[in-house]
Amino acid sequence: MTVLKLTSSRETPLRPLVEAALQNELRILQAGIRRTEQRLQAFEAQYHMASAEFLRRYENDELQETLDLAEWIGEYRLLTRLREKAATLQEIQFAN
Repeated sequence: MTVLKLTSSRETPLRPLVEAALQNELRILQAGIRRTEQRLQAFEAQYHMASAEFLRRYENDELQETLDLAEWIGEYRLLTRLREKAATLQEIQFAN
């Protein structure tokens, strides 16, 4: 567990500001997740293959390298990172 303590020389309470910033960042990440999922769905439709199957075949060098496939793997990896960041933000709890 990581603990973070914030202090400010100003009288303004920090918690509402930090909560709003975290919620805004989460909304941005969720929008990125939706866009990335749409891109993955387009690749899946174009190549008639689920992303999980594509990843397995890609990692086993069963596919010839193309620009499309490089983009697909990039989108797949991006989705993983975006989901991890969103999960981390969603798990944040404020101590009293």
